[in-house]
Amino acid sequence: MMANTRLLLVEDDRALADLVTFHFERAGYGVTRTGDGEEALILVDEVKPDIILLDWMIEGISGIEVCRRLRRRATSQNTPIIILTARGEESDRIRGFETGADDYVTKPFSPRELVARVGAVLRRVRPALAGEQLAYADLEMDVAAHRVRRSGEQVTHLVQRGIGHRRTPFVRQVSVRMP
Repeated sequence: MMANTRLLLVEDDRALADLVTFHFERAGYGVTRTGDGEEALILVDEVKPDIILLDWMIEGISGIEVCRRLRRRATSQNTPIIILTARGEESDRIRGFETGADDYVTKPFSPRELVARVGAVLRRVRPALAGEQLAYADLEMDVAAHRVRRSGEQVTHLVQRGIGHRRTPFVRQVSVRMP
């Protein structure tokens, strides 16, 4: 994982937060943590995390309500959220997903598996964080998302449409904006 990947950990169990922080920092993540739902909402704006690990049962606002509020904000609606909780019933998991969680992990869990799950979620939602981005001078190409940017501006968006003659993939350009 890239060293610049920012993780917000919202967990009120200090021993568990220490353990999770240790494993993620060892994996190269920058970790900011809190045990309070209200503070988590503030930190999301200050830290701008790439992913959030959110305990359901925390101090102040519940984790499920924090998730709901983050999904309503334009600035955080696409930030991946993984819920960490002791609530393992099917109805709780469904509620977590319906509220906007990208993944749901029940306690107890393996810290190594949690690091792997976070990496998998980031690869799916933010390919640039998974190192699937090429750059040369002012050009950037997001290989997984099929986007090209020049000086930060989107130049073209390519979509793979299928397999052409002789089983060769073909790509159709669907929009072009040149400066």
